Amino acid sequence: MLLVSCNPGHERTGLSYVNPSIGGAGLILQPTRPTAQVPNQMIRVYPVREDYLDDQIRFFPLSIISHRNGELFGIMPFTGNDISSEPVSAWDKNLEILKPYYFSTWLEKYGITVEFTPGKRSGIFRLTFPADSPRRIFLANLQRSSWRQEKEDRLAGEDSFSGMKAYAVLDPGCRTILHDTLVKGKHSQYLELNVGKTGRTEIRYAISFISYGQADSTLMMEAEGISFETMEGNAMKEWERVLGKIEAEGGTEQETSVFYTALYRCFERMVNINEDGKYYSNYDSLVHRSERNFYVDDWSWDTYLALHPLRTILDPDLEADMLQSYVEMYRQSGWMPTFPVLYGDVPCMNGFHSTIMFLDEYRKGVTDFDLKTAYAGMRKNSTEATMLPWRNGPACSLDDFYRTKGYYPALHPGEKETVSQVHPWEKRQAVAVTLGHSYDDWALSQLANDLGYNADYDLFKKRSENYLNLWCPEKGFFMPKDRDGKWIEIDPKWDGGMGGRDYYDENNGWTYLWQVQHDIPSLISLMGGKKAFEERLDQMFREELGRSKYENWAKFPDFSGIVGQFSMGNEPSFHIPWLYNFTDSPWKTQKKVRMLLDSWFRDDIFGIPGDEDGGGMSAFVVFSMMGFYPVTPGLPVYALGSPVFNRITINLKNGKKFIIEADGAGQRNIYVQKAWLNGTPLKSLFINHADILSGGTLKLEMGEYPGK
Repeated sequence: MLLVSCNPGHERTGLSYVNPSIGGAGLILQPTRPTAQVPNQMIRVYPVREDYLDDQIRFFPLSIISHRNGELFGIMPFTGNDISSEPVSAWDKNLEILKPYYFSTWLEKYGITVEFTPGKRSGIFRLTFPADSPRRIFLANLQRSSWRQEKEDRLAGEDSFSGMKAYAVLDPGCRTILHDTLVKGKHSQYLELNVGKTGRTEIRYAISFISYGQADSTLMMEAEGISFETMEGNAMKEWERVLGKIEAEGGTEQETSVFYTALYRCFERMVNINEDGKYYSNYDSLVHRSERNFYVDDWSWDTYLALHPLRTILDPDLEADMLQSYVEMYRQSGWMPTFPVLYGDVPCMNGFHSTIMFLDEYRKGVTDFDLKTAYAGMRKNSTEATMLPWRNGPACSLDDFYRTKGYYPALHPGEKETVSQVHPWEKRQAVAVTLGHSYDDWALSQLANDLGYNADYDLFKKRSENYLNLWCPEKGFFMPKDRDGKWIEIDPKWDGGMGGRDYYDENNGWTYLWQVQHDIPSLISLMGGKKAFEERLDQMFREELGRSKYENWAKFPDFSGIVGQFSMGNEPSFHIPWLYNFTDSPWKTQKKVRMLLDSWFRDDIFGIPGDEDGGGMSAFVVFSMMGFYPVTPGLPVYALGSPVFNRITINLKNGKKFIIEADGAGQRNIYVQKAWLNGTPLKSLFINHADILSGGTLKLEMGEYPGK
């Protein structure tokens, strides 16, 4: 799939614009990693270092546990005779090559070049050692892994934490000796190599969560007898395929790099752990036979907003498999997961937002999953599970209170916690929990209505209005209440402890002022109508912090990408600039979104304003640069904004194309003057999901000044 470059007369693929180092330093929180993998597959590898500014590499993993949650196994080539400490080496960014399907880096201390290319469940490292030096590979055990030598060129290893098995084979003729040693009192292992005069060897390996036999079978099927270049070429073709789903034309070099790098990040997760018709599930500790792919590693609090909706457009079949994976996890564990990772559900953050994902995709035509079983799991979560942040399992007294009174009760500042199940760090997050579950229950009510469950519809529709119980008209914010129904007097801009977690979550009351995506007309009414709603949005982007950034970040480190009281670097803010489309000034959405893209998303190591979260933030970038966004997942409608590119072509699964033409779009022409869908003038700046799936052309006339 080719696209026209911003340089006339020169054609490049979208893949050629990807820069995996974008965001590699991180502004405050976690950096991105230059991950080499096949899209949505198990093997994910990168050089292990603190971030892109760290000048030392510690090792190279065979894969990772879960996004941002550590590595599995690890190898580090080294030379010399010092085996008393773990080898570490400086590297040179000018000698490093990073691509989604390949990386190469030079270990300065040892003079070794390390190259890697991934398969689905296998990979190949190519090591080039300097001449006339002892050649060794340290096997980083990460306190969990151990290896045994089966033949002089073949090793088998196991990671005790994940149960992952690995088989590795070196080049024929490369004789190895596995040594046990102690490094700082801890058991470690290293390989001694005889690689011949060339100094080059290749390590082919495969992993399995099922058995050594399965890892060995995968190794023979995927990696043995396949050249490094062939595996690299196969991985490259897979990336060209998925990135070719969107063709972007007419942007600057920087914009195109940001766009395709963001799109690359959207295919990092979830990952398929099905191995030749079977998979091991940590949700019931059993091996299951299934010809259908089984996906893990998703953080629904982050990804329901934009990543799942984006995949619903680009690859609905993949999305259906992911939803069915959620269903299977419910069957196996008894709960619908929230953060389903490799080693089970991790109840991070708050809310049951997978409910919103199911509704959104069902309404957009993704139906190849067991909806009735999914509904049973979602209903069980809503009626029986605890809503406490960072907890899962049966309900506690606070949940019983919520289901009776319609809000999560909060504590007064300084009041001691009385419920032992409350996480000591994450707190109650009482306002955030009430708002989040109101949205979740709205989604459940809509599914109940679609399935004809009338009593459930009435129950969950009523619960979807619980957010109203915390609206304080005097303050103009969603505010906490105590068990007696009395307002708790706080400053919503600042109070609530670290990250505002007593009442909100990672952000303050300004961010949570807008967390009613499922009922925007009512939110507008609460604020006094469209004009007042617009003025409040304006105020948010202009409101001062009231303190230094230093003081603010000491308490709200997730509150990054700051514009007034708006935080571009945290997920609950994504839809906020798009809310101007619900006012009489939709041009302000076009202005704000373009400003946010230009300010906070650049093609450098600081080019992401917060935690990227494995596609969570990148999907916002992809949608926004294309010029439309799903403000309310669960409604098959998109708000229109300002496309960065002159032309976007979305190549749909059904063979059709949806084209966005914005002739003259650029740094000055950011405002939509007129819009036509398939030649018919649009009366509002919204389009339906069906409009996209049907194919056709959205034509926008752009200009320098607002099209009021």
